[in-house]
Amino acid sequence: MEKNQKTVYISTKDFLVSGESFQLIYDQKFDLLITTPQPDLKELPNYYKSEEYISHTDSEKGMLSFLYQKVKQRALKKKVALITKSNNGIGSVLDIGAGTGEFLKVASEYGWKVQGAEPNEKARFISKEKGIDLIEDFTEFSNRQFDVVTLWHVLEHMPNLEKTISQIETLVKPGGTLLIAVPNYKSFDAHYYKKYWAAYDVPRHLWHFSRSSMQKLFSKEFELKGIKPMIFDSFYVSLLSEKYKTGNTFSIRAFFIGLWSNMKAWQSKEYSSHIYCFKRPKQRQ
Repeated sequence: MEKNQKTVYISTKDFLVSGESFQLIYDQKFDLLITTPQPDLKELPNYYKSEEYISHTDSEKGMLSFLYQKVKQRALKKKVALITKSNNGIGSVLDIGAGTGEFLKVASEYGWKVQGAEPNEKARFISKEKGIDLIEDFTEFSNRQFDVVTLWHVLEHMPNLEKTISQIETLVKPGGTLLIAVPNYKSFDAHYYKKYWAAYDVPRHLWHFSRSSMQKLFSKEFELKGIKPMIFDSFYVSLLSEKYKTGNTFSIRAFFIGLWSNMKAWQSKEYSSHIYCFKRPKQRQ
């Protein structure tokens, strides 16, 4: 992506693995932030090598992991309900960045025909133990289309953003749905924690989106039908942000910051994370 305006929005660092410093550059064209420098594609997997990287494990070790896993079970059922509603019934779903396969496992239990892609080998192994086989690269599905394609906190990790979005769009059937969940750098908790905001998660997060970003990035063929808040995210992100800022693994302050972020967003609509619901129109006869 062309960096059409090299304004430094904020400087932060990798709190999880390397401790390295990064700048977030504001991109005026798409109203998003770009992690700079971005690691070489061969080096990028090294930044995920942590037992604390929660998306690649089902561990409940530690307070944050325990809370995350418990809330996740309820959230998974809500996600399945959302894809069912958006599709007007059960169909085929492709989950890109499927992690340990939990979402697809629950979706399959409700009757969905599931497929998934996950680049992390450890996560794919855990998923296979659950009976959900994942492939490494979603582009292997390039000759297929699905009723629903989902990316749950995945788009921010994917290199070559505009090319990747174009590839993803081709996987959605005419009349199908594309659901994408991403953090929102304009939320109250992001402004409050600044460089410590855990959802910056550099350099694993290469891009940092706003509501307007998501309306500008996708082709006109995809109509944005709705934006749904992810209420729990402000609490979890605030807990992790407090850990980065103070070293405390649990903080009452984080609970109140998460709550206040949701209350502020009730008017501003700037929640910590959103789910964007796109529809591809049916082909005309």
